Amino acid sequence: MFFAPVDVVLHDENTVQTDIVFISVANAGIIQRRAIFGTPDLLVELVSPSSIRRDRYDKKELYAHFGVKEYWIGDPANKALEILTLKEGRYELHCCAEEKGKLVSLVLAGLEFDLSEIQ
Repeated sequence: MFFAPVDVVLHDENTVQTDIVFISVANAGIIQRRAIFGTPDLLVELVSPSSIRRDRYDKKELYAHFGVKEYWIGDPANKALEILTLKEGRYELHCCAEEKGKLVSLVLAGLEFDLSEIQ
């Protein structure tokens, strides 16, 4: 698991910085000294008023295109978190919560928590 700032080079013309990056042991070969070169298993973006469009639409499409299995969108202002999972090349809402509610990751097997526990 990596926290910002870390470059994720999805392709020669597609480098992003995300808030949290998770790479499984099976995928660890993409981790290099100066950046991550390849597709992580899970990415987390924390939206702000200036990044809503980029995170909810642009990055979401980009991450789906490159096959990121799970994409979490956190909204600190609304105390909300959405977990999107990749199915047939598109993200589907797996679960979401606002202020409280159970969230479960499909990528991080066994990870289950109530949003109220991390605020």
